[in-house]
Amino acid sequence: MLSLQFLVATLFALPIAIVLLQVAIYLVDPYGLRQYPGPFLAKFTDAWLGWAVQQGHRSEVIHELHKKIGYIPEFSSFVRISPSEVSIADPDAHGIVYAHGNGALKSPLYDGFVFNVPGLFSTRDRVQHARKRKIISHIFSPKSVVEFAPHIRLHIAALLEQWDRLYDGAVKGLSGSDGEGGWSGHDGRLWLDCLPWVNYLAFDITSDLAFGTPFGMLPAARDVAAVPANHAAPTDVTFPDPAIKYIPAIAVLTDLSEYATALAALPVLWRPFMARLPWFRAREHGERDFGGIAIVAVEKRLAAPTERVDLLSKLQAGKDEHGQPLGRAELTAEAQTFLIAGSDTTSNSVAVIINHLAGNPAVQARLQQELDQHWMDDDPVATSEQVQSLPYLDACIKEGLRILSTISLGLPRVIPESGLVVCGRFFSAGAVVGVPIYTLHRDPDIWGNDPDVYRPERWFDVEKATAMHKAFNPFSSGPRACVGRNLAALELSLIIATLLRRYHFVLAEPEKPLETREAFIRKPVRCNVGIQRRDV
Repeated sequence: MLSLQFLVATLFALPIAIVLLQVAIYLVDPYGLRQYPGPFLAKFTDAWLGWAVQQGHRSEVIHELHKKIGYIPEFSSFVRISPSEVSIADPDAHGIVYAHGNGALKSPLYDGFVFNVPGLFSTRDRVQHARKRKIISHIFSPKSVVEFAPHIRLHIAALLEQWDRLYDGAVKGLSGSDGEGGWSGHDGRLWLDCLPWVNYLAFDITSDLAFGTPFGMLPAARDVAAVPANHAAPTDVTFPDPAIKYIPAIAVLTDLSEYATALAALPVLWRPFMARLPWFRAREHGERDFGGIAIVAVEKRLAAPTERVDLLSKLQAGKDEHGQPLGRAELTAEAQTFLIAGSDTTSNSVAVIINHLAGNPAVQARLQQELDQHWMDDDPVATSEQVQSLPYLDACIKEGLRILSTISLGLPRVIPESGLVVCGRFFSAGAVVGVPIYTLHRDPDIWGNDPDVYRPERWFDVEKATAMHKAFNPFSSGPRACVGRNLAALELSLIIATLLRRYHFVLAEPEKPLETREAFIRKPVRCNVGIQRRDV
C-alpha cells in the first residue's frame, strides 16, 4: 500500500517539480535572455521549440514571429525561442555567429545525428572538427569535384532513359506504377510526381561517389538499399545474401531526421519519456537501419580495392597533420555523412527548382533559350564545361535555393566562455544563438517587396548585388559551412541544365502552393508535373 501511495505521489510530484525547475531557471535568468520577446512558453521550456519542430514548419513559425516582433524597434531582429536560445534575423549576425575563431560551438542538437562515431557534420569538438576538415575539405575543391562529373552524368543519363521510356508510353495513353505514386499519360504529356525520381537520382549519385557503387534505385525505380540483417558488418553483400535485408533508405532517412531533430529540441529531462510516445517510436527504428547502409557499402568496397576515383578513395588517401588516415569507423561515419548531406538536399533542391520553372513559363522559356544557344553537341547530358558560364541557369538555381533552402533554420551555436557581441547585444557564455536562413532569404529590405516570388531576374540587380550575396546563405558560412557546396553546385547545374534542355514542364495543379515539411532539412512533400519532350 505504501509503495502504491509513493508511486502516486511521485507521479503527481514529478510534473510539479519540472514546472518549478523551469520557472526557477526563468527567474534566475542565467543567460540574461529575459529581455528578449518570444512565445510565452518558450521563456520557460524547450517544449515550445520541440512542438514547432514536431509540427514540421519550424522555420515558417519562427519567421512569422520575426515579422510580428519586427514592429518593436529595439527588438526588430531578436526572438527568444527557448529558455536558452535566441533567433537573430540580421545579415550582419551571420558573419559574427558563424565566423572563424569566435569560439562558438555547435549546440547539442547535433548529437542527434551521431550514429556510431561523430562525423564532420555532427562532431561538436573543435579539435576533432579541425582534424576532420583538414582531411576532407580538399576533396571538395572546385578542381577536385570536376573529377566526379563523369559519374554524375551516368546517373543523369539513367534518369533520362527512364523518363523517355515512360513518356513513350504516356503519349500512347498508357499509365503505370513505376516510381512512387505512379504515372499517367494524357494531353501529350507524361504526368508524375518527379520528387521520388530525383530522390532516386540523388541517392544513386551520392552512394556511387561515397561507396563506389550506386544503390540502383533508378534502374529499380524504387527506394531500396542494403543493410545488415543482424547489424554485424558483413564482408560479402552479393545479392541475394541471407545476412542482408533491404530497406527504403529515403523514407528511413526522413523518419530519422524528424525523430532526431524533434527529440533534440526537447528538454533533456523529457527526452526518455517523449521517446516512448507513438510519434517518436514510429521513427526511432531508422537510426540503426540507416547506420547499417554505410557499414554494408564500406565493407564491400574495402574488401575489393579499386583504382576508381571517388569520395571514398579520396577519403582513404587523406591524412591529418600527424600523417594519420581516418580509421575504419571514421571512414564509415564520413561516407554516411556524405549520403545524408549530399542526397536528400540535392533532390529537394532539384524538385523545388523544377516546380518553380513549371509554374513560371516565361522563366522556363528564357532558361531553355540560353541552354539551346550554348549546347554545342548531341549529347543529351550536360557537361561541366557547358554549365560554367550560363548566367540565367545560375540565377534560376540561386533563386530556387533562396526560396527553399534545404537548411532553413538558424543553425544553433553555443556562446563561448568569453561571451559574444552580436548586432550590438552581448550574449553570455552558454546561451544559444542562430541566424534563420528562411527569414534572411525573405527580408524585403534586401529582396524587395516580392520575396516569396520566384524571380531569377532579381540576381541581375547590380545595386542590390552586395546585400543579396551577403544575406544568401543556403550552405551557411564560416569554418562549419557545408564542405560539399562545390559538389552540390555542380550536381544542380548538370541536372537542371539536362532536364530543362530535354523536357518542358507544367504544373499538374497550378492553383496549389508547393507543400513542404521540415525536420533538420526542409523538403517538398511532392512535385506533381506534366512532362513533354522537347524537339531539340
